[in-house]
Amino acid sequence: MTAGPAPARPAYQKFAVDVAPSAIDGQGAFAAEPIPPRLKIGEIRGESISVAEARIRATRSERIMIVELSSRRAIDFSKSVDPMRYTNHSCQPNARLCIRQGRVEFYALRAIHAGEEITVNYGETHHEGRLTCRCGAAGCSGRL
Repeated sequence: MTAGPAPARPAYQKFAVDVAPSAIDGQGAFAAEPIPPRLKIGEIRGESISVAEARIRATRSERIMIVELSSRRAIDFSKSVDPMRYTNHSCQPNARLCIRQGRVEFYALRAIHAGEEITVNYGETHHEGRLTCRCGAAGCSGRL
């Protein structure tokens, strides 16, 4: 029996991304094809919630998949099926997270090779420095 064609990716996912075990933490998002610098890789979609609710949810789990869009709104990606939700932190990232018109988008900072893990710098987090950073980058801050 032969497998059918791979499912089409959503229009907002511009490059193919695979989810696989990560040396940084848990699962990671990996480029399934070369990604040129400065181009949009894709985005993640999730549940729109208040920042107050986001902060409550952040206290309930070590693995937080929440981005605050403004002082009032946040998005919880814990139930998202988008592969970019597995993007891990790095102190020397190859991509950046950008909030545009209420969407959480990812852009390549440099060329990303097929098979390379896609990483972003999370910046301020709900962990408030309580988690150890495991990115392994030179000059790693050591905490999230």
